[in-house]
Amino acid sequence: MNEDAAKEALRAYRMAPPHTLAAKGGRAASCRDLLLQATIFGLVIAIAGFLAANLAGNLSARSIRTGFAFLDSAAGFEIGESFVAYDGHSTYAKALFVGLLNTLAVSAGGILLSTVMGAGIGLGRLSRNPLVAPLAGLYVEAIRNVPLLLQLYFWYVLLTELLPHDGTAPALLPGFYLAKSGLHFPVLGESSRAPLMTLGAGFVAATALHYFAKHRQARTGIRFPAWLALALALLPASLLLARMLATVPLDLPIQRRFGFVGGGTLTPELTALLLGLSLYNAAFIGEILRGAVRSVAPGQSEAAAALGLRTGHKLRFVVLPQALRVAVPPLASQYLNVAKNSSLAVAIGYPDLMSVGNTIVNQTGQALEVISMVMAAYLTLSLSISAFMNWYNARLEAWSTS
Repeated sequence: MNEDAAKEALRAYRMAPPHTLAAKGGRAASCRDLLLQATIFGLVIAIAGFLAANLAGNLSARSIRTGFAFLDSAAGFEIGESFVAYDGHSTYAKALFVGLLNTLAVSAGGILLSTVMGAGIGLGRLSRNPLVAPLAGLYVEAIRNVPLLLQLYFWYVLLTELLPHDGTAPALLPGFYLAKSGLHFPVLGESSRAPLMTLGAGFVAATALHYFAKHRQARTGIRFPAWLALALALLPASLLLARMLATVPLDLPIQRRFGFVGGGTLTPELTALLLGLSLYNAAFIGEILRGAVRSVAPGQSEAAAALGLRTGHKLRFVVLPQALRVAVPPLASQYLNVAKNSSLAVAIGYPDLMSVGNTIVNQTGQALEVISMVMAAYLTLSLSISAFMNWYNARLEAWSTS
């Protein structure tokens, strides 16, 4: 009887429609996957609960109070470099804000400088000049294979030990001096704020006019001259800025016997940090851009030349759209490295977010709270950079396919 039942079941299995068997197999696989995910989720919750209970027990045993009430207390220490008003009577919250601003400034400056220098290095690597290409390759190999921390130490020692003292520093350019006290440069006076704000408004107007002209061309086919749009938007601001530069003198740094008077100053710590970050990441960015340009098939340029496109149009409409689609994802990773590696500023004494956080931990003992806030700040910065690069990559793909 059992043998007959087994044969009948086998016959029914063979006669079953394929989609029925696939559905049963799919449901079984789905149940297994769901069970596996639930098990992993339960393990994660259990481990997190164990760690939280262990942390709470250790804090209670050592009589360590938790919370963020300490942020309203006076910090009691000075910060050597700040973009906002700060003194020892300011709160810990403001000290962390000053460190965050310093980190943002270093990250933005490092990204900008490394991109500009990396573009030059990438072009140098692509050059057919028998001297430029080998020198660019030597730079890339030398910089990439030396640790960044060691390079920061090198630039800091160079700026603080080997440069001349204030009063004897030669001018790099008219109004620019590099001495042990840092980089001194001319700045615009207080009366330049209105023209600069007008110039910024002009750039916003130029961008809006560009999008209007683009949509108008898509609807009507009539092209609005790009140079005319730029001139209409920026001409008033440019005239105001030119008038200001002609009538208001620059605030130039004046070299005295015991220091500089006037102008702007970048401290040796900030100068060394910007140099180290920019030169280090420029080597990687140069290789990214070189590889992106090389990824474009030579036939694309040849076809553009056969159609009669000029060199500028060939680069703008054929080579660059395809090269940037390859370059943007690794560039985003490199920009994230610039932001995260800025935390190495603590090694050379620049008061970034990490350095200020360490000082607050040593004074208050609130290590868990401070480290959590510092981690959240770096995470937010990294996610913001990633979101912007993803948005730009999406716009780039839409532009290249339109």
